[in-house]
Amino acid sequence: MQRGTFSHRHAVLHDPTTGGTYAPLAHLPGVSSAFEAYNSALSELAVMGFEYGYSVTAPDTLTLWEGQFGDFSNMAQPIIDQFIASDRAKWGQDSGLVLLLPHGYEGQGPEHSSARLERYLQLCAEGNLRVAYPSTPAQYFHVLRRQALLSPRRPLVLMQPKSLLRLAQAASSLSDLSEGSFQVVFDDPQGARKRDAVRRLVFCTGKVYYDLIAKGVPEHVAVVRVEELYPWPHEAVAQLVDRYPRIEEVAWVQEEPKNQGAWSFVAPRLRVSTGNALVIRYYGRPERASPAEGYASEHAEEQGRIVGEALASVARPSTGTRRTGSAARTTR
Repeated sequence: MQRGTFSHRHAVLHDPTTGGTYAPLAHLPGVSSAFEAYNSALSELAVMGFEYGYSVTAPDTLTLWEGQFGDFSNMAQPIIDQFIASDRAKWGQDSGLVLLLPHGYEGQGPEHSSARLERYLQLCAEGNLRVAYPSTPAQYFHVLRRQALLSPRRPLVLMQPKSLLRLAQAASSLSDLSEGSFQVVFDDPQGARKRDAVRRLVFCTGKVYYDLIAKGVPEHVAVVRVEELYPWPHEAVAQLVDRYPRIEEVAWVQEEPKNQGAWSFVAPRLRVSTGNALVIRYYGRPERASPAEGYASEHAEEQGRIVGEALASVARPSTGTRRTGSAARTTR
C-alpha cells in the first residue's frame, strides 16, 4: 500500500502542491534492487491471495502483507488455511510470503488486541511456517533479511505490537541494525551478574517483556525472551536454562488468555527443553471467550496483576530435584 500503516506509512510521499509522488526506498544510492509500493483494494482475502500467488511465482522478491490490525487477517482465513499453511504438503509449492500482524494488549479493546497467535501455532507442523514475535527494531530488520535469503522458502508470520513503535526501551542502535543477525532467544540482560541468585526463570515473547521490566526485575527472577516460537528453539532454550544453576521453577508469562496466545503450544515444549524436572508455571489471563477486556482501566489492572505475580517471591518446590545438563533432555 502506498499509504502504508505504522512504520511503513511513509513508504511513498505525496507532494501537496504538485500531486507528485516520491518513494525514498526506490532512490537509495548504490542499490540495484527495485522497490515498489501499491495501493490495494480493502479486501484482506483478495489481497492476501494475490500476495501469496505473487510470492510463489516471483521467488526472488520479499513480499509482505500487512494488516492495520492483526484481527483483519480473520477475513483472509481461507487463504491462510488452504494455501499458506499447507501449500507444500498439498502441491509442493514454496512461498516466502511475510504476514505482518499487529498484536499486543494495549487497552484498545478485544478486536484490536489479538492477531490470534494461537491459530498460527496450531497450524505449525513439518516446518511449514516460521512464527516470530521480534521485540526490537533490529530483530525485525534481521528476521526480514533472513527471510529474503533463507532456503527453503517458507511463509513467515510476525506479531507486531503498535506500542513498541513509540517505546524508547525498544529502540535499537545503528550498530544493532548494521551488525549481527536474528536471535531466536534473548537472555536476561542482567543474567550474567545474578546467575546464582535467580530462583525463577521467566520466559515470555514480544511486548509483555517491556511490561515485566518496567519497574525493575528482582534479583531472584531472570526474564528471557523467545523471539521465534516456531520452529521451537529447543537447543537455545536448553542451553540457557543450564546457565542458571539454582532455579526452582520456570514460568511462561503472556498477556493473552490461557486458551489463547502461545501457552498451549509452548507448555509441552518448554517442559522438554528444561529437562522435565522443573515446576512449569503459567502467569497470564485465565481462559476467556473474548481476546481482551473492553475497558482500558480493566486492562491496566489485569496487566498489573500478571506482572506482579510473575515477579513475586518464589514458593518452595514441593517435589523432586532438578536434573541439569542437556543430557537430561530429549527433543520432540
